[in-house]
Amino acid sequence: MRRALVFGLVFLFGGVTAGVLSAQPAAPPAAAEPERAAAREARLRGMLSGVKLVGRFTIDAPPGTPVPGEKEMPREEEYTITTATKLADGDWWTMLARMRFGTVDLTLPVPVEVKWAGDTPVITLDKVTVPGLGTFSARVVLDGERYAGTWQHDAIGGHMFGRIVAAAADAAGAAQDPAATKPAEPAKP
Repeated sequence: MRRALVFGLVFLFGGVTAGVLSAQPAAPPAAAEPERAAAREARLRGMLSGVKLVGRFTIDAPPGTPVPGEKEMPREEEYTITTATKLADGDWWTMLARMRFGTVDLTLPVPVEVKWAGDTPVITLDKVTVPGLGTFSARVVLDGERYAGTWQHDAIGGHMFGRIVAAAADAAGAAQDPAATKPAEPAKP
């Protein structure tokens, strides 16, 4: 009797599992792949042209390394991307980006490799040296109007996350943000 019950359960769950596995969507035909790639590249170009990445970052320093302003973590960050252009060579793109951190404020073309997790772009910066500033690496996932990832600048790295907003709308959006216009609470005695 127990064997029949065990066999029945295995058969039942095996059938359910097989049904779930067979319900997976079929891969797109090979002929549709170039069209799919062109469409996702066009979306990425639109997503990263004339925008700001506005968010926060953390610092993970090696043990014993002092981190200035550690109590203010996570700190604010902002990158303005004017254009994103796909290069003819594989997955490489050039992003004309303005970077501001500390006393640094510069705009330069940044070579990045874009990898895809399905239709989700992952910006990959791998040990790119910027003269006078150091060597940078990053892995940043772009998901709709949000981004999140990791970064490395020489020996110090951390996490980053935030929103992707239109560059022109950012200033107007901050003025219209209800939290920004909320009256301050009275001081407590």
